Amino acid sequence: MPTTRLLLGLVFSGLSFNIALAGPADFSTGPRIKGFGAVASVPAATALPADARFKVAFDVAEAGAAGELNRRFDSAARFLNMHARAGLPDQAVQVAIVVHGPAALDLANADKLGHDNPNAELIAALIDAGVSITLCGQTATHRDIGPDDLLPGV
Repeated sequence: MPTTRLLLGLVFSGLSFNIALAGPADFSTGPRIKGFGAVASVPAATALPADARFKVAFDVAEAGAAGELNRRFDSAARFLNMHARAGLPDQAVQVAIVVHGPAALDLANADKLGHDNPNAELIAALIDAGVSITLCGQTATHRDIGPDDLLPGV
């Protein structure tokens, strides 16, 4: 009998845990960066103070997989969307992305790459949202990337 109760307890605790998980259908984008940075609502989240202010730098050195979006750029979009949904005004959340190393080519334009850059639309949306995106000068020099090789606004 005690074993049965233990097993039932484990089963039901596992079921209640699974019910609380968010699935892919629970994620959506926006409001700051539409089409990128998907987030799920977290009803039990602690509310941010109305006067909260964030200045955050994302350090991006790892390149995205070939032909795919750089997940670090998408994380910056997610950060903006999360805080907008939490009620913070756009001017309260300032984001900068500093790119170096292999990720440098994720900022390159189609002429430099010889094909379309899968990050171009996201980079444009981030810049439109006021995100500062900077390529490390040492990386640019080492990889022979000039200002004319970069996506607009970088």
